Amino acid sequence: IMKIVVIGASHGNIANLKLVLGFAKKIKAGVIVHCGDWDNLKAVKLVYSYKIPVYGVLGNADIDTEIAKIVNGQWLRVNLGGRDVGIIHNLTISHQPFIIGCDIVFCGHRHFKSERIVDGVKVISPGALHSVKPSFAVYETNTNRVEFFDL
Repeated sequence: IMKIVVIGASHGNIANLKLVLGFAKKIKAGVIVHCGDWDNLKAVKLVYSYKIPVYGVLGNADIDTEIAKIVNGQWLRVNLGGRDVGIIHNLTISHQPFIIGCDIVFCGHRHFKSERIVDGVKVISPGALHSVKPSFAVYETNTNRVEFFDL
């Protein structure tokens, strides 16, 4: 059983990141997933400082080359809690082969939350932490369910 806190498009919003990271500690999250658009190094360092394993990818707003030295690149595939998880910033048609074999894919770029099925794979967009309606998601590996939270 693993709880995964999924965030995206934080765009350097330190206050909202701190709120979500505090929540992650409170629910004893096993992993933090960041779907890109960190926007600055301070945001990256903050998330990695919380002593919860982080799997993060780069977004189109992540132009600081120092960010690329810390996070996991453009996309990532990893086994978390027995699930084959894909993480990508912007899931487009050209990325469809990437999701084959995944149990679930987390993606950012869209600044609204959604849960949909693409080619038989559950795709979760947590929304944006830096937004008029900031949101994030919590995914539980044992139930394969996601819950969205608004800040």
